[in-house]
Amino acid sequence: MTVMSPDRAMTPLRKAAEAAEEASGLRAEIIRGVLMMSPTPRGKHAGIINAVYDQLRPVLPSHLRPYQVASLPIPGDPDDYATPDLLICDAGFGESDEWLADPGDVELVVEVVSKGNSTKDTRDMVAWYADAGVPSYLLIDPRDGSWTLYTEPREGEYQGRLRRLYGEDVPLGGLELKIATGEFTRYE
Repeated sequence: MTVMSPDRAMTPLRKAAEAAEEASGLRAEIIRGVLMMSPTPRGKHAGIINAVYDQLRPVLPSHLRPYQVASLPIPGDPDDYATPDLLICDAGFGESDEWLADPGDVELVVEVVSKGNSTKDTRDMVAWYADAGVPSYLLIDPRDGSWTLYTEPREGEYQGRLRRLYGEDVPLGGLELKIATGEFTRYE
């Protein structure tokens, strides 16, 4: 596990994000220099994340763990960080006092599109996670019952993209695992 530099958390924008998060109870992220606030996930959204967590936790290699409340920075930027719904990274992260996982230790991020989401998860975060070098980004969309797996980040873009509907398993090639999606819920 790579240890993140403690000074990454000390920028004025990061301090403002932390203060906004504490005052509002919303989740703060800084994406491309913009402070973004997200509400706590609703039941269906959280249920999907729990279903993915429950499937992955028992079958991950011993050096990897899933984390639901963890953030990762974009390399080379003192402010930008994202907090995906779920990330799979080096198990040592769970033994640290860090709040940022090193992107080099992250194997997969999972985002569930919020009911009222416009383009944050479906466009902005695809490029952000590719820039961060995250090997795989799984985007689950309960609005239409689909999922998209982005793989092979290179020069700020994912080279691989596989889109399917609920009911078809998500192949996590780099981890040699699959996520069953048949029981995922849809928004009404």
